[in-house]
Amino acid sequence: MKRSRPSDPASIRERLFSLKDESYKAFQIKLIPTVDPSRVIGVRTPLLRSIAKDMAKEGSYTAFLRELPHKTFDENQLHAFLLSGEKNFDRCVEGVEAFLPYVDNWATCDQLSPKAFRKNKKDLLPLVLRWIESTHTYTTRFGIKQLMDLFLDDSFRMEYAERVCKIQSEEYYVKMMIAWYFATALAKQFNAVFPFFAEKKLPKWTHNKAIQKALESFRVTIEHKEILKKMKY
Repeated sequence: MKRSRPSDPASIRERLFSLKDESYKAFQIKLIPTVDPSRVIGVRTPLLRSIAKDMAKEGSYTAFLRELPHKTFDENQLHAFLLSGEKNFDRCVEGVEAFLPYVDNWATCDQLSPKAFRKNKKDLLPLVLRWIESTHTYTTRFGIKQLMDLFLDDSFRMEYAERVCKIQSEEYYVKMMIAWYFATALAKQFNAVFPFFAEKKLPKWTHNKAIQKALESFRVTIEHKEILKKMKY
């Protein structure tokens, strides 16, 4: 019989330190410049996912989720994986709302991808539209990413793209997510969102970056790419 591990936050942190990989830590530090290097342990992502899976099976993560803010980047990553696996929509929303103010980097923000959201889009939408209006960089980025991941197919509405277009921010990680959103929209809803580029509704940097990402995408057709090449500033 598999023995359960201690589930208190201190024990979980100790376990993470026992799995640190110095070379991976050095690699991660370069990717997340907004995080103090001293807060990075260097646990590889597959291991964090495995730990989150084990904790979820044991139901032993409530105290860990409540301990905010966490001391390390790796704990934040683990937190994101735990919330991503939460199946109950209401509990998931409560956890996400509590966690978002403490997200301080793009990696943790983007790893947070709750499965419970996909089956509850109607209830999720008002929250997403509130998140994209946040003054907190990674709450805004997270909200835009939910619109990109969940509302660019059958659930797409022009008003969502218009709302993203209207976001005013000089934060690099918000601007990059807006560009990513529109690049994905060009792959999935080209005719609907092309006017944003033809009429140059986006700021110059975001406009060009979205086109660049679309040109790099395998999902955008060759014909559409030829059109987009002529649309750059």
